[in-house]
This record gives sequence, structure tokens and C-alpha cells, in this order.
Amino acid sequence: MFVAYPAGFDFTYMFWYMMRFAERCPFSWSALDIKTLAFAMTGLPYRKGIKPSLPKLLIRRIAAYARRTRDDAIEQGALFCNMLAELRASHAAANTSGQPDNPAN
Repeated sequence: MFVAYPAGFDFTYMFWYMMRFAERCPFSWSALDIKTLAFAMTGLPYRKGIKPSLPKLLIRRIAAYARRTRDDAIEQGALFCNMLAELRASHAAANTSGQPDNPAN
């Protein structure tokens, strides 16, 4: 699974790089955009789905953040994992509160 923030920019570069140097892309044409997921989870307007606007529990800041590519990747990975955990918790809470089970889960 390819996950990025923003996926449109990162996927385009990664796809070019993989095709150029590996002659194949392990992700096919699939990408999950963290900003779009944040939009769906928070109800914020799409343009407001930026990291400073997200709930603090989703953000894991890196102590010595020096704006390096690796730090960005770690922060985005942590953000996605926190969002996924929050989604799973809210689905579990909905399922235990008598809500009908969603077969897509």
C-alpha cells in the first residue's frame, strides 16, 4: 500500500522513479492520500485538512525535526498509523453500541 501526504505529488515522483530504475511499480496505480482521509475523518473543509488543523492525538511530532526526508516519512507514517487506530477504535465502538455491523470493515 502506498500512503502519502499529499499522494498526488509523492506518487507521481515515486511511480516515475520505480519505472525508470526498477522497470516496475510494486504499488500498481494505487495510493491512499492522508489529507483526503483526514478530510473524511474530521469533517474539516478539504483545504483546512493540514497538519496544524488536525486533532493533536493524531500528530506525533519528531523531537529533533530538521525537515529531512526521513523525518517527513516517519511523521507521515505515524500520522497514518494514528488515523488508522482512531478509525478502528471508532468502528469498534459503533459495533458495540448496537449499530449494525458494516460488512466492508
